[in-house]
Amino acid sequence: MDIVLRLEEAKDYEVVENLTREAFWDVYKPGCDEHLILRQLRESEGFVKELDYLAIDGDKIVGNIAYTKVTVENNSADNKVLCMGPIGVLPEYKGKGIGSMLMRHTIELARKMGFKGIVLYGDPKFYHHFGFVNAEQYGLQTSWGTNFEEFMALELSEGSLSGMSGKCFEDKAFVVNEIALTEFEKNFPTKESHFEERPPKHK
Repeated sequence: MDIVLRLEEAKDYEVVENLTREAFWDVYKPGCDEHLILRQLRESEGFVKELDYLAIDGDKIVGNIAYTKVTVENNSADNKVLCMGPIGVLPEYKGKGIGSMLMRHTIELARKMGFKGIVLYGDPKFYHHFGFVNAEQYGLQTSWGTNFEEFMALELSEGSLSGMSGKCFEDKAFVVNEIALTEFEKNFPTKESHFEERPPKHK
């Protein structure tokens, strides 16, 4: 397997949306909505095209990563903080380091582009490998004013998130209308959900 990374192009959109659907199907809820979120993000002013990368195996697209700009409460609009996500890898390619390749490549690019930091929601065990920590360490909160282990942040240079405290407001493109999702699903092959509710974590 020889994975090559390149920027996404318009001709890739449908394939990448289907990849994203496959990657997230039944992971967090019955079905998924990340493929529609990706479509909406691309149409947003906050979408960062220069960080919209694909992982390619031969002539097959097997992974994708996307970023949008975040507004941090009480700070100017030029904070240059990013939100990473979604990041998707085809199920049969998971566990092969492709997500890590996409992360490392785009983190370094974001640093060179002058961004100050990245926030995301995800599995701490995975994202700690890239230097992400609980966003609370930088005084950053979710848009609804809370903190938890899965909401993480990464400084892209020493002290770059210093003093940048407050709520992080993600792009409005992350909001999904269920009617729009139902219509969007008609563009894809029929796929049944076999989602099983997981027991709540013990406190």
